[in-house]
Amino acid sequence: MELRDYQQDARESIQAEWDRGIKKTLLVLPTGTGKTIVFSKVIEDRVKKGERVLVLAHRGELLDQAADKLEKATGLKCATEKAEQTSLGSWYRVVVGSVQTMMREKRLERFDKDFFDVIIIDEAHHCISDSYQRVLNYFDAKVLGVTATPDRGDMRNLGSYFESLAFEYTLPKAIKEGYLSPIKALTIPLKLDLSNVSQQAGDFKTSDLGSALDPYLESIADEMVKNASNRKVVVFLPLVKTSQRFTEILNSKGFRAAEVNGESKDRDQVLKDFDNDRYNVLCNSMLLTEGWDCPSVDCVVVLRPTKVRSLYSQMVGRGTRLFEGKTELLLLDFLWHTDRHDLCHPAHLIAENEEVGKAMTKQIEEAGVPLDLELVEQQAEEDVVAQREEALAKQLAEMKKRKRKLVDPLQFEMSIQAEDLANYVPSFGWEMGPPSEKQIKALEKQGIFPDQVDNAGKASKMLERLDMRKEQGLTTPKQIRFLEQRGFEHVGKWPFENAKKLIDRIAANGWVTPVGINPKEYKVEE
Repeated sequence: MELRDYQQDARESIQAEWDRGIKKTLLVLPTGTGKTIVFSKVIEDRVKKGERVLVLAHRGELLDQAADKLEKATGLKCATEKAEQTSLGSWYRVVVGSVQTMMREKRLERFDKDFFDVIIIDEAHHCISDSYQRVLNYFDAKVLGVTATPDRGDMRNLGSYFESLAFEYTLPKAIKEGYLSPIKALTIPLKLDLSNVSQQAGDFKTSDLGSALDPYLESIADEMVKNASNRKVVVFLPLVKTSQRFTEILNSKGFRAAEVNGESKDRDQVLKDFDNDRYNVLCNSMLLTEGWDCPSVDCVVVLRPTKVRSLYSQMVGRGTRLFEGKTELLLLDFLWHTDRHDLCHPAHLIAENEEVGKAMTKQIEEAGVPLDLELVEQQAEEDVVAQREEALAKQLAEMKKRKRKLVDPLQFEMSIQAEDLANYVPSFGWEMGPPSEKQIKALEKQGIFPDQVDNAGKASKMLERLDMRKEQGLTTPKQIRFLEQRGFEHVGKWPFENAKKLIDRIAANGWVTPVGINPKEYKVEE
């Protein structure tokens, strides 16, 4: 099987992390971009080295899917470690294991601690739980976590265990390169009150959500008639009884709706019938967030509001796959009234930071028509950058007046327009610590005032950027500071040589800007 370019890049990046001594690394791929294919190829690489691999998951369907795709992609067969099934005595070098089975002390003790060389965790956002940690802490193995998590908050949680991010392929990039469907978001003008819903394990309590949602189900169904009657829809709800009731309401409104839950005896048949268009709406109580694909779905309705972005991403991911005749995924959002402001909205699927996310959400809510998320993000980002530049103008003006020889990091970031540096948030343990003595000296040497670089991750990124700029022949921090103090603008975009020539002219003129040179209108020579 030939991999797509980003899949091959991911495969190589993972191996490179392990080769340089990183034991626990992450792969982030959006739902529908082939994460199982990628880790199957990684497994193939390790088996060729004579290593043993454990694929760990929390649901039987995920194990079966992993085993099936591994065999199709590589020809490798698996042994199974689940319930009464055991891999011991098998000559297969790959084992798919249920975490519920593997976590048991008696089961673990059957294995030597170095039995597995590599452990792959499918849906890695689960790995922080005690059950996964019990297995991971027992074995002395390299670890790869695979997740579709789009959010830095989730990454920080994962960063408490993983040491690095080997490779990330973003949802906007996958859409832009034609591997996933564009997403249009529509905010339905229904105000749903969640102010009395309590929290449990960091998210809304599902039993309270079900009760809070009940009074609105008829109105929501009416809105679906207006906006999604000709679409293939998946609806996520908090409780089975709410899901069942909503299915009845939808059928009374003219939809062909079906419901599936963990107890459904005919679940496989219902899913097959939905796939074959016997039904056009499928309701479920969080059953279909993982391990189920139906590419023809072109509308997702999230009636299970959540603060957990990995969960939100999984729900929306049921509709992002490509399908013949499908032009986009329509994502219906609602005006959830809550005292908490960290509720997930469509904007959070692609927004790089909270400011942009809020600006996007406001635009979508005010539009009243479906809006393409990518276009909304572009506009929101431009607006946020403009606001931020205005707010920082005074602060930068003060910095430029300081007598300090070194450049404030903020001035450097704004001058070179490095949004990624300005918005950097550390994810992994080593990144969160203070800069090392070596990093501090290197920053000072290159002209950056290090006291305002408050963690090792930011220091590392800034040093990487400085090295890259040196290779590209761009201005140094000291050149930026010198020229911007004299009123020249966006010096960070200039070539090093142009800045040097101008500074030499100013020096030759007694360190005064020569007459005839207007800093505000100065154009860099081509």
